[in-house]
Amino acid sequence: MDLTDWMFTLYPYAKSLHIMAVLSWMAGLFYLPRLFVYHVEQAEKVPESLSIFVTMEDKLHRLIMRPAMTVTWGAGLFMVMTPGIVDWSSVWPWSKAFGVLGMTWFHYWLLMRQRDFAAGKNRLTGRRYRMMNEVPTLLMVVIVVSVIFKF
Repeated sequence: MDLTDWMFTLYPYAKSLHIMAVLSWMAGLFYLPRLFVYHVEQAEKVPESLSIFVTMEDKLHRLIMRPAMTVTWGAGLFMVMTPGIVDWSSVWPWSKAFGVLGMTWFHYWLLMRQRDFAAGKNRLTGRRYRMMNEVPTLLMVVIVVSVIFKF
């Protein structure tokens, strides 16, 4: 069995793993900004809650989001490197790549905000976090439409 045959054999497993990892990553990308909203708006009212929010935010990122993003990228790269799967002359792989890079940027933007909270240096409002919570939804639309319609 040569490398191409091996990759075709593993492709459905990589695709399944990719979908599961994306679901986990997206859950974190949706939930962490909501935690930030509650952190900003409730921590002033209940000062003891600060350490609870910091712990929740850290564990969500470190134990769920980071591993899910890593598996998403790994399985995704395996799939696009499988010969004959992606038509690189089409628009869709490039629009999907744009969306995935945007999701990755947003992930790291959240990480920087998480570090700000942990250091007591957050400067954003709950409203701003609510607005930023729409970013992964818009990127998800770009990614899903790209993959399903394959223009």
